[in-house]
Amino acid sequence: LIENFIGCVNADTDVEKSWKDFVQRQRDEDLKEIIESEHLKPQETEKFIESSFRDGQVRTTGTDIDKILPPMSRFGGSRQEKKKSVIEKLRAFFERYFGL
Repeated sequence: LIENFIGCVNADTDVEKSWKDFVQRQRDEDLKEIIESEHLKPQETEKFIESSFRDGQVRTTGTDIDKILPPMSRFGGSRQEKKKSVIEKLRAFFERYFGL
């Protein structure tokens, strides 16, 4: 993140405001990419992430994580594999942006 930000800053830039704007844009793009690649429900995923940032952790128990997943059969292992993949990506996203 920092290297990309430095590449777009010049001497006349308000660094603090530009950093916040840059992080927000990058965060939105990264979340959109996860939503599209995993075929997640956009509104539910955004709510889930906002709750995670508010609570300071990604909750993987309960029904919240299931609400963001695309419709899938509960039989067979594909749903569990998908859930595991989504959790890993959302945790990495959370760790990257939490506190910024």
